[in-house]
Parts: sequence; structure tokens; C-alpha cells
Amino acid sequence: MTQSLPADSSETVELLRRAHEGDSEVLERLFARHRERLRRMVDLRLARQLRGRVDASDVIQEAFLEASQRLADYLKDPGMPFFLWLRFLTRQCLLGLHRHHLGVKARDPRREVALYDGALPEATSESLAARLLGQITSPSQAALRAEMQLRLQEALNSLDPLEREVLALRHFEQLTNTETARELAIGESAASKRYIRALTRLKGVLLHLGFDTSFR
Repeated sequence: MTQSLPADSSETVELLRRAHEGDSEVLERLFARHRERLRRMVDLRLARQLRGRVDASDVIQEAFLEASQRLADYLKDPGMPFFLWLRFLTRQCLLGLHRHHLGVKARDPRREVALYDGALPEATSESLAARLLGQITSPSQAALRAEMQLRLQEALNSLDPLEREVLALRHFEQLTNTETARELAIGESAASKRYIRALTRLKGVLLHLGFDTSFR
């Protein structure tokens, strides 16, 4: 390889070097390092209508197969860190599944709002609220779950779309600030400020609604 890989760990760089030299056995090790992070992304962004028909593991396996076939081209000119490349391929697989099964369907703007005006499939306020609900409620509140989720969705809808996407990336997908900045094509300082602002605003709205904001 004539070009260094940006922002990858030394171990990842070494595994990629071996893959580039024809060591096929290291591919599974490379994929395994990122499987759980990719699964979080798929779980967050898989449309509700596809749950039960499409398994997240199948999406990730399809993305890994695509990565195996395209790895040589990536290694010739790696324009992004390896994990973000895998994430890009996984989202492309998700996009294909959404288009194949659902086509382009309008969402109810009162209940399910796309988090960011970028390439589909995006996380929605519905999926984000469902995960947030598990962090800030107790089992004794289960009877009120549907009502509380709708209130959380309204709280998320009140945020700026870019701030909602920053929350999805940083808080739920657990991307680093550098990775988030790369995904949104903004500076790292701007990404950090957006995340802090989004958390502050969300906690303020949740407090107004009477929720405990000690989620992580």
C-alpha cells in the first residue's frame, strides 16, 4: 500500500496490510472488531416494517461479503478509516433492503421524523425514542410506555435535525467525535459543540416533560 490509512489503529493497519498481501484469514478478524458497532447502527436504522423479516446479522453479513469483494479497491486508495468504510457499505445494504421491501414511503411527521436530511436509511425519532426510553424508565413505568414514547418522540422532533443525527451517532451508535465529524462532513469542533448542545437541549425538554435525565 502506498497510502497510509487515516485514523486507524496500528493493529487494524497491520491486519489490512496482511489482507492486502493475500492473507484471507485476517478478514474475519477485521470484521469481528467492528461487528457490534455495526449492529448498533443497523438496529437503530432498520425500518419498523422490516423487523421480523430482516435480521440485523444478515445485513451485516451481506455488508461483510461486499467488503471482501471490494477490499482490494479500498486498499489502493483508502479515503476513509476502515470502520467508516464498513459502516458505509452496511448502510448501502440497508438502503437496498429498504428500497426493495418498502420503496419510498411517506412518514407521519407527527410521529416519525427522519433525524437528518442525508442519504437513507436514517434513524427516526421513533427508533431513537424507543432506545432512549429504555435508558430513562423503570419496569414500574411499563404500563405508560406507549404514551411516554410518543412524548419522547415529540421531544426529539423539537431538536434541530443535525443535532438529532449527532445524538444518534454519538450517544446511540457510540461513534467518536472524529468519526461523527467525518460522517457529517463538518469540523471536529463543530461536531463536539453540536453534541453538547443537543444533549443540553434534550435534557431540558425531558426535564420539562418530567423525565429523569440521568441516562448515559
